[in-house]
Amino acid sequence: MVPRRLLGVATAGAVGLVACGDGGYDPLARARASEGHVVNIEAGVPPMCYTDTGAASNPCWTCHTQGLEPNGRVDFDLQRQYAFSETARENHWTNLFLDRRAAVARIGDEEILAYVRADNYAPLRRSLTGRRDYPGYVPDLDLERGFDELGFAIDGSGWRVLRYKPFPGSFWPTNGSTDDVFIRLPPSFRSSVAVYRGNLAILEAAIAARPGVPTAALERAIEPVDERVLGLDLDGDGVLARSATRIRGLPSHYAGAAEGVAVRRYLYPEGTEFLHSVRYLDPDAPTQMSKRMKELRYARKVKELDDWAITRAYEREAEEKSENQAPVYPGSALVGLRNAFGWQLQGFIEDADGRLRLQTDEEHLFCMGCHSGIGVTVDQTFAFARKVPGAGGWRPQDLRGMPDVPQSGHPDPEVLTYLRRVGGGDELRANTEVLERFFPGGHLDEAEVLRGASGGDRDLTHLVTPSRTRALLLDKAYRALVLTQRFDLGRDAMIAPAEHVHRDVSCDYGCEEALDAAKQNFLDGRLHLDW
Repeated sequence: MVPRRLLGVATAGAVGLVACGDGGYDPLARARASEGHVVNIEAGVPPMCYTDTGAASNPCWTCHTQGLEPNGRVDFDLQRQYAFSETARENHWTNLFLDRRAAVARIGDEEILAYVRADNYAPLRRSLTGRRDYPGYVPDLDLERGFDELGFAIDGSGWRVLRYKPFPGSFWPTNGSTDDVFIRLPPSFRSSVAVYRGNLAILEAAIAARPGVPTAALERAIEPVDERVLGLDLDGDGVLARSATRIRGLPSHYAGAAEGVAVRRYLYPEGTEFLHSVRYLDPDAPTQMSKRMKELRYARKVKELDDWAITRAYEREAEEKSENQAPVYPGSALVGLRNAFGWQLQGFIEDADGRLRLQTDEEHLFCMGCHSGIGVTVDQTFAFARKVPGAGGWRPQDLRGMPDVPQSGHPDPEVLTYLRRVGGGDELRANTEVLERFFPGGHLDEAEVLRGASGGDRDLTHLVTPSRTRALLLDKAYRALVLTQRFDLGRDAMIAPAEHVHRDVSCDYGCEEALDAAKQNFLDGRLHLDW
């Protein structure tokens, strides 16, 4: 096995005095102290990939599927075998096997509620603003000022909040975290609010419209946009209208000062940015979203690849894998790591005192597998393809009123399909509350699940949000993990040791044969949804 390398890049600007503030809090200190130190060179292989599947459960279908071009990754074979390197065969995520019940019991309900309701984002912004020794992303979204009625940040930063259906499994709130996502396009796309709204509507159609439909026949509901300002007939009715609410087909180029940028289906333009906060659960908040962040994740598309370069990137990966080489990611913790498709990723995570700090080199590697190594993604991303269509998707994340709709091309709602195929509410089948709620006597109660689907008397919250008791337990379990700072051993909010997971993978063909015998291999996993 060739060891993974982190390729350093030159940092911009001279190194100046460190202005820590907040009682000496320096969010860069740990990343600097551990620069270049990587123990788990396969940190991009996430914990759920060590799931003990067998004939009864296949959670792998959600990620490993037949990619949509230009995502050329066809990896549904990973549902049938653990195609790991020799290094990755050992499960390094040993936090999965810890029993945290005693640590959880020592944390009181009021203590954890006070903790999750405290703000650790604003101190991070204060500490990084104006620093000359840090070339990475400085959080520039003022969350306290909030968003206007259209979902735009009031601070004028250009960020816009979006509302989306969470990805199945670990990303459901019932498994430990809430999250929200913000998008920002380059300045040339946002010369005015009207132009910016139009360009985002075009991008929404390019990324989130139903797959399998020719571009000329594509149709997507969008927020009302002024075609006259854009100079584009988006709905194809032959008239430039004041308020178009559908896109039919796709224009060849974006509007305004971005008119020279081609619209490419399933690809973001260069300079697109995403900000993603991962948060604790606040069981008394309407959305269960806490103020405190577990993580803050940032991604920027620093280079848009042409079709040949994308194809070549997949070919190089296949060549490296055949030679038993680990992928190489240019960058460092101070600037983030770059994948082969032009995305630069950087992240912050809690320190032992609950303050956000820059992730270490090894902690950054954790992000790279899901954002460069699986078939289901759309341009290596997740959330935007799952955006609620139109104006309803341009507001803060809220699952209330959102139905459980099917994945594109599926006959049944997504959560129901997941529960059927997995036999539980998470990859490891460790969520006892979901098992008790929806699997009475060990059998799936499909009628109860369908209450959260379109036409039912409930919504998605009925299916994927935890009870107050479970929310507090999950918060306490993660807080216990934070105190150890051993994120290199896993980030899952595990209360008790996981049972359905391998400590090491010494035989992959047994699982392959079991899955084949049960005909539990699926090629239909999609981010896209039939709203």
